[in-house]
Amino acid sequence: MKKKSKKDEAKVLGFVGLGLDNKDDHQRITNCEHFYLVGGSEETHERMQDTAIRFSESLEKKGKRLEDTCPQEAIDLLRNSMRD
Repeated sequence: MKKKSKKDEAKVLGFVGLGLDNKDDHQRITNCEHFYLVGGSEETHERMQDTAIRFSESLEKKGKRLEDTCPQEAIDLLRNSMRD
């Protein structure tokens, strides 16, 4: 059986957040280490920013880089960061 090479392994390099509820024609863009956030109302964009901050803090607590985190763990961290 052939071993998986590093090239074949799935990696998460970052996330894109897209808000579609903007009604004030204000362009909101946030680019940070692991996220590129675009659009949304002021409230939606702020919520995406909060999620990005919590995600980065969770990753830091684990002492990991996103590039070294398996996709499932990254998804779990993201879901846990998306709280009301």
